[in-house]
Amino acid sequence: EVQLVESGGGLVQPGGSLRLSCVASGFTFSSAAMSWVRQAPGKGPEWVAGIDRSGTTTYYADSVKGRFTISKDNAKNTLNLQMNYLEPEDTAVYYCKQAGPGGMRGQGTQVTVSS
Repeated sequence: EVQLVESGGGLVQPGGSLRLSCVASGFTFSSAAMSWVRQAPGKGPEWVAGIDRSGTTTYYADSVKGRFTISKDNAKNTLNLQMNYLEPEDTAVYYCKQAGPGGMRGQGTQVTVSS
């Protein structure tokens, strides 16, 4: 059974930082490209960042480029998202997801950026 468990969300002031983590199990993590997606209240899902199976190549939405960094630790079956210079518009539930159509996602972790 595929399991993806996110953690690290919380309340942070604008300009602050958070680091999200996702522990994966139930599939061969080292062979999987992964993504972070987010969903703000009243909006549809938004792809945020992706990484290839080796962790070498990364991709970012324009809205987070230069502020967020995705990384993958295949030895620990862990996907991370370092988020710096957070803005109120980044407020959303963040999900770790297997890349591609039909990929499984976790239960999400809430990120709230507010003063």
